[in-house]
Amino acid sequence: MNRRRTALLSLTALLAAGLTAVPAGTAGADPVEQIVNGTFDDGTAPWWTSGVTAAPADGGLCADVPGGTVNRWDAAVGQNDLTLAAGETYRFAFRAGGTPAGHSVRAVVGLQVAPYDAYYEVVPQLSVSGDTYAYTFTSPVDTTQGQVAFQLGGAADAWRFCLDDVSLLGGVPPEKYEPDTGPRVRVNQVGYLPRGPKNATLVTEATTRLPWRLDDAGGTAVARGWTVPRGIDGSSGQNVHSIDFGRHRTPGAGFTLTVDGETSHPFDIGTAAYDRLRLDAAKFYYTQRSGTPIRDDLRPGYGRAAGHVGTAPNQGDTRVPCQPGVCDYTLDVSGGWYDAGDHGKYVVNGGISVWQLLSTYERARHARTGDADALGDDTLALPESGNGVPDLLDEARWELDFLLKMQVPEGEPLAGMAHHKIHDEQWTGLPLLPADDPQKRELHPPTTAATLNLAATAAQAARVYKKFDSRFAATALTAARKAWAAALAHPDVLASESDGVGGGAYPDADVSDEFYWAAAELYLTTGEKAFKDHVLASPVHTADIFGAVGFDWARTAVPARLDLATVPNRLPGRDKVRASVRAGADRYLATLRAHPYGMPYAPEGQRYDWGSTHQILNNAVVLATAYDLTGAAAYRDGAVQSMDYLLGRNALNLSYVTGYGEVSARNQHSRWYAHQLDPKLPHPPAGSLSGGPNSSIQDPVAQARLQGCTGQFCYIDDIQSWSTNELTINWNSALTWMASFVADQG
Repeated sequence: MNRRRTALLSLTALLAAGLTAVPAGTAGADPVEQIVNGTFDDGTAPWWTSGVTAAPADGGLCADVPGGTVNRWDAAVGQNDLTLAAGETYRFAFRAGGTPAGHSVRAVVGLQVAPYDAYYEVVPQLSVSGDTYAYTFTSPVDTTQGQVAFQLGGAADAWRFCLDDVSLLGGVPPEKYEPDTGPRVRVNQVGYLPRGPKNATLVTEATTRLPWRLDDAGGTAVARGWTVPRGIDGSSGQNVHSIDFGRHRTPGAGFTLTVDGETSHPFDIGTAAYDRLRLDAAKFYYTQRSGTPIRDDLRPGYGRAAGHVGTAPNQGDTRVPCQPGVCDYTLDVSGGWYDAGDHGKYVVNGGISVWQLLSTYERARHARTGDADALGDDTLALPESGNGVPDLLDEARWELDFLLKMQVPEGEPLAGMAHHKIHDEQWTGLPLLPADDPQKRELHPPTTAATLNLAATAAQAARVYKKFDSRFAATALTAARKAWAAALAHPDVLASESDGVGGGAYPDADVSDEFYWAAAELYLTTGEKAFKDHVLASPVHTADIFGAVGFDWARTAVPARLDLATVPNRLPGRDKVRASVRAGADRYLATLRAHPYGMPYAPEGQRYDWGSTHQILNNAVVLATAYDLTGAAAYRDGAVQSMDYLLGRNALNLSYVTGYGEVSARNQHSRWYAHQLDPKLPHPPAGSLSGGPNSSIQDPVAQARLQGCTGQFCYIDDIQSWSTNELTINWNSALTWMASFVADQG
């Protein structure tokens, strides 16, 4: 019953290894239930338990799971002696829940004896988005020693698992998910700059070049050429050709590409779409605000009551206690942005998001193609519009004020540090408007990472806002200094990986990059020797930091390097800093040129990261910065071309930005942009970026429909697929930065 080894192979992998799937025994036979007493109406037989205490309860079976176990299989519930037939399709279904919410279960169909092979497994997180789970799979073997097991071990604390309606139904039709990918000619469905790169990808069985034709909206051919065969693309498994029609520079709307008997979705050649996208990407943040009503006159269709202000059923964010045993005070941590599709607010993710919005503003002021007025006052339709401050800074200020509130007050043992996060005590379901959230709110322990995020962003804010609000700038700098001193005094207070109930854990085991980032921002703002010396002495300063995943909330060395290279300063050896940015850009440019879909992202083994779309954008930010430093057109073109993937030139033929392109993501995981679940609620607003393909497919929907997916195909536009289709503030900050850059190139 204990599973010591797992050989997890998809049917595709088994076939590739030379094994043949045998057709199901009797064509057209009725489905056969393999599970005995799956409803527990007859007690617990023939179910077994291991490492738990279980008994019938509430019409099902509930097990008390001890804390402190190491392996999943240290605590389990299961049933043996099941018959599986090779090539037979099975529907594996159950209802399950956990108390407290947020725990996950490893549900396995496999072999009950050594070597305990797993034929199918999923790891849903319980009580996050319902309690009913159903999956289909094909058995790769014939056996009468099959097993269904629910493995529950590995949690630090004790919890309760309840199970009912378990079914393993054989002989069901295969449920194969086939995304509608539309025409085989993949283009940027939004548009290309007249004097920018123009590339497309053709999916085809052809191995030799093919003629292509570019037509205007009236159907007149305006350009012709030949494709370039590229072979099998590892990120999609498709045989593809590349198309370059960059010589056509005449603006217009409704262009199409025709090749190999297929015609693409229409697209524009022009600049207007990127001017709109720059604004919409930044407007996203207003409807993410916590602690204030969202005005429908400013965002038609998105107006709602203020969330978490203490009006029933909310318990509010104005007097939030710590988790038990963490502190004995309460803090007013109202305001800020909801991080993603839940109601949590996190300093580390808020930090990188604020940095990127302020960086967008600083780039607009310092770069040769920057337009400081494009996101200026009266551009984003905010309550603060018209106050003489650029709207982008007004929006960032909403989150900055929250970050400052998360600092531990004077007189407390960890004074100056920042609490890692604040969110609900337990997970809530979908849909749920912020004002309707009944959960208790809790402050989670301070961490060094959160403290350094506060130090970095507050220091950056001190220089950015000085022109507009000198008092706030001084307050921010004081907070940054306090945070820096606190981090030096407590350099290794890390977030717990297990602190993921009610909100994301956001653990980070290495904060050397956060120290480097905070020191860099403090130096750029103050010019002081202590911060300069820390920057120069940091091993991160000379490290190669431009990998396949360049930067995100947990990897903050690149933001420091980019700011040291672009924000005016007198750091010794600054030429080497700039050279390192160019070297990183050269690497991303080489990746882009080698990729048949033209993107600066090629993770090892084509295993796409959670939020892969923003990783592509952040790598493009490095390319764009290299252009700002050098004026070299190759960097500019690489950065601009990177947007193509996000806007439709991809294996799924889908724009990952809501409202942009002929076919775009519109069901991102969110508790209030939840039209898919409640027609009275809206879809996400235009300009919202989906996280996109994620090879780890952690959520039940993705696990049910995307097993064995390759790279770009590990995505589904479903509101319950939080691992492939969430929206977050740090993903939209990357989109805001890059949309602004591309618009400036017009």
